Amino acid sequence: MKTTIERGTDVADAVRTARVAATWWAGLAFDERAQRLDRWRGIIARRAPELAEIIHLEMGKPRPDAMLEIAMALEHLAWASKNAGKVLGRRSVRSSLLTINQAASLEYRPLGVVGVIGPWNYPIFTPLGSISFALAAGNAVVYKPSEFAPGVGEWLGRAFAEVVPEHSALQVITGDGSVGAELCRSGVDKIGFTGSTATGKKVMAACAETLTPVLMECGGKDALILDSTGNVDAAADAAVWGALSNSGQTCLGVERVYVHEDVYDEFLDKTIALASKIRSGSGAQDKIGPITMPSQVDIIRRHLTDAVAKGGRVVLGGPDAISGQYVQPTILVDVPEDSLAVTEETFGPTMTIAKVRTMDEAIMHTNASRYALGLSVFSKSGVAIADRIRSGGASVNSYVMYAAIPNLPLGGVGESGFGRVHGADGLKEFTYARALSRQRFPSLLPLTTFRRTTRIDSLIRVLIRALHGRH
Repeated sequence: MKTTIERGTDVADAVRTARVAATWWAGLAFDERAQRLDRWRGIIARRAPELAEIIHLEMGKPRPDAMLEIAMALEHLAWASKNAGKVLGRRSVRSSLLTINQAASLEYRPLGVVGVIGPWNYPIFTPLGSISFALAAGNAVVYKPSEFAPGVGEWLGRAFAEVVPEHSALQVITGDGSVGAELCRSGVDKIGFTGSTATGKKVMAACAETLTPVLMECGGKDALILDSTGNVDAAADAAVWGALSNSGQTCLGVERVYVHEDVYDEFLDKTIALASKIRSGSGAQDKIGPITMPSQVDIIRRHLTDAVAKGGRVVLGGPDAISGQYVQPTILVDVPEDSLAVTEETFGPTMTIAKVRTMDEAIMHTNASRYALGLSVFSKSGVAIADRIRSGGASVNSYVMYAAIPNLPLGGVGESGFGRVHGADGLKEFTYARALSRQRFPSLLPLTTFRRTTRIDSLIRVLIRALHGRH
């Protein structure tokens, strides 16, 4: 069965086909869907090297990092298929004293057809956070991958069709932003979007025309904070990986670092030493690849130039370390907080490192950003520090490990978006709550009837005082 719609094909046709598939797919029991999703997971796992090669060829990610991305995606897919029934299935809830004659239950039903607009930087891990959870919840999905990584999306669609040949519960449509705009206006029941904040605003505007709800996973400007009590070696290693992995093309990437003055010099020296060993290139020995989107190179260069013009110092890399689509690791210090490299998402292998006198100062600077996605804190008091920072998630003494834990939700606040993928919240994101009550026996206090007597009205007043008046 055809799962990929070529550019120019009416998106509405794909959505109409998905409507038919959604009825059938939602009619399956949770364990029946889980069996199919598990077989899909098995295909992805067995053919992971083939899929990693496509990722490498399309967006330049080194093959080992592509395999790591696939491994993380499979962990979340496994969790969704295993836990959907437990999280979403019908369960009893308690009635109140006034409604004790009613048996109450709650379940979460699929929305119908979910449109997913995916990114190119993590073309497996990120979209599967929406696709697999929407499917596990009983929805059909129409997926538009990034035009920079369409082959990955098509591969996923073909693999899914192998295990679900009956109906096109997962369809893949390819094309540029205009195809995504069509999907937003197509009447799907929800859009799951991952991408820049600027593009996210356009998606929301398009979806507003049909009152289509949206899940927004947008940009970030994440900080790493190192206190004087933190492990300097671990923090340096985390900062280098968080800033440079995937060539910095990570919404959860470390772009800002705030270090207590007592350990600043030690941290800076160790971070420079680690980062200087990493090289961007196309060779097998190179740890990071190119900047995928050509337009992003100009943004990176502009941020670095602005930081230097405002008094920042380059201690590694810099504007001169940009050659074509390759940007070498870059570290800047003494960068003013109003610089573009601090306030806007750079999305490259760069970081700014700032010295702070207190953790109060680090917290103030971190919270000043309009983005609020992730956070990494290295300190013996890491939880207390993290609790004072506005972010969708936080990781203490490691680099955003919560994103890899299937039980935990992932998402941001502010201009980093809203809604959640992963975990129970990620399953509920693609459902609606449905309440059900069933009368077990006639009420001793018939309330919702015009046959209610003055005696019952008096009893209600007594109950109100007894239940609530003492507070």
